[in-house]
Order: sequence, then C-alpha cells, then structure tokens
Amino acid sequence: MKLVKAVIAPHKLSDVRECLADLGSYGLTSYEVKGYGRQKGQTEIYRGAEYEIAFIPKVMIELVVKDEALDDVIQCIVRETQTGKIGDGKIFVLPVENAIRVRTNEQGDEAL
Repeated sequence: MKLVKAVIAPHKLSDVRECLADLGSYGLTSYEVKGYGRQKGQTEIYRGAEYEIAFIPKVMIELVVKDEALDDVIQCIVRETQTGKIGDGKIFVLPVENAIRVRTNEQGDEAL
C-alpha cells in the first residue's frame, strides 16, 4: 500500500475527485494549505497597488491505494491538474505499513 499526497490548485479538486471516482472507490482527505515552490509567491495588483503574496493557497489531498493501483492514480492526478505552468503542484508517494478499518478490524488491503 502507498500513501499518495498531492498538492494541487484548489480549483482542480473536483476534477481530481471525479477522475478518482471513475477509477474506483477511493476515499480521500483534502485540506487547505498555503505554501510556495519555485515561484516564491506571486505579485498581485489591487486597486492600483502592487503587493506580494508570499504563500499561495493550495489544496493537499491524501489517499491510500493498493500498490497495483498506484500508477493509475498518479496518472489521474497529473492528467487533471497539469497545465504546464509553474504552480501545478507536487505528488509524493510514501509506503504504508498497515491500514486498519476500526469498525470491522479488517487490516491491509481489505481495510481500504
């Protein structure tokens, strides 16, 4: 099993969710985050005044998937979020030792 963490643009969340739903029944967790990467923030103009936004609003999604589904999930996220511009996001993949469904005590892949 793998934990997939993806930092994406907020307006892409529903597209990613729909794509993942088409692949199968993947539960995911999302939360709002702020940060920056290579772009080091961005400059905005408001009422004629220029100001810098140091942290860009993003959405972080997390989901645990079976090893055999990993490539499909990653391709889904990339396909729905890629614009070719700086700020498209990042995907991180981490190993998961175990998963336990509390209600039934199922473990491993069965808990997903």
